Amino acid sequence: MRTHVARKRFGQHFLVDRQVIADIVELLALQRSDRVVEIGPGLGALTTPLLRCLDHLHVVEIDRDIVARLRQTYSPGQLTIHAGDALLFDFGNLAAASPGGLRIVGNLPYNISTPLLFHLASFGNCVRDMHFMLQKEVVQRMIATPGSSAFGRLSVMLQYRFVMEWLLPVPPEAFEPAPKVDSAVVRLMPRPVAELSVADEGRFAALVSAAFAQRRKMLRNSLAGLVDEARLEAQGLAPTCRAEELSVDDYLRLATALG
Repeated sequence: MRTHVARKRFGQHFLVDRQVIADIVELLALQRSDRVVEIGPGLGALTTPLLRCLDHLHVVEIDRDIVARLRQTYSPGQLTIHAGDALLFDFGNLAAASPGGLRIVGNLPYNISTPLLFHLASFGNCVRDMHFMLQKEVVQRMIATPGSSAFGRLSVMLQYRFVMEWLLPVPPEAFEPAPKVDSAVVRLMPRPVAELSVADEGRFAALVSAAFAQRRKMLRNSLAGLVDEARLEAQGLAPTCRAEELSVDDYLRLATALG
């Protein structure tokens, strides 16, 4: 089988460090009957160790050459291959057949990591947990606290839906080809539905998006047309604050007040 050349357009950096791979599998604490889907299996560095722990594995892969390699390497009894774009994939269909909740894992393509995380968040109610390898800076943004420069739209929207934990730093040399950035493994655990208190998630998302679209501006300017100064003050928020100074609860409270 010919050597596969990593494709930049797919953001391919293949994990090759055996210790990192073993650490990830250990962190997953798999049961054989778990319904697991791996995003971007690549050359199978994580796929093969996962299969040693599972009765069956699902994978989502966009690269047709890699799909062909997977079909040659693994039997249908071991692996179900979903050929296509993870950004368009309906993870809810897989979760429907899994009463225990879907477990999602992957070395996510760094060039689409943020939109992919937003896509995956929409399936939070049918997921048990998610474990991802991501660019270190993205993980820092995911778990950032209010007031920090890393705190942004991604932080607010994911922290509303998930409890997140930084698990493992991963250096560039763990990949082939080596990326120009450090990476990290993060765990996302969906919050119980009862904790998702906002009535109109569309309004909440629009509010957060508007606030951070011009994050250097004061809220009275960035949210002009959505929220007036009186409404901000009524919620105990200074109109001169900037987006990163508000907590997730502040945004939830403000979105609820707009209803």
